[in-house]
Amino acid sequence: MKKNYIVHSVGGYNACYNAADLTSRLAQDGFEVHVVMTHSATEFVAPITFQTLSRNPVTTGIFDEKESWHPGHIALADSADLLVIAPATANTLAKLACGIADDALTSIALAVTCPLLIAPAMNGKMWLHAATQENVARLKDRGASFLGPEEGLLACGYECVGRLWNTSDIAAEALKILRCS
Repeated sequence: MKKNYIVHSVGGYNACYNAADLTSRLAQDGFEVHVVMTHSATEFVAPITFQTLSRNPVTTGIFDEKESWHPGHIALADSADLLVIAPATANTLAKLACGIADDALTSIALAVTCPLLIAPAMNGKMWLHAATQENVARLKDRGASFLGPEEGLLACGYECVGRLWNTSDIAAEALKILRCS
């Protein structure tokens, strides 16, 4: 039986530490997990962490060619049964909503034809900003599924909405989406 192929894209935010747990959960659940990290994400957690947890090379740039002449980001997009972006920053949401593809994460997101699951994490004021809410609405209109963010203590010290959704619930939602697609 073919394993489901999940591309887990990691945006740069303190929740990257929790994203490592999500990668681990997905891999332990039997998924073939390939991780894509933005440059900002690599400032929080080293790619080797995700490589070890997923047991696959980590893509950190659009020009990361791993195995052949075929562009790596397109190969990932073609193989994906599900794209999970967790954490998704305000910057990532804005790029996706506007169709900007200037890094590996956004280029893959524009090239996939599979379902998209987004778990945002950011400062509460950024989450509640009208521009962010418009971007979320636009992505939902295009069929993206969202989980979160949750309320709680944020890295910036605020107690408000903006925390990454619980990783076990994100993994469960990924399984649910894959069963329905």
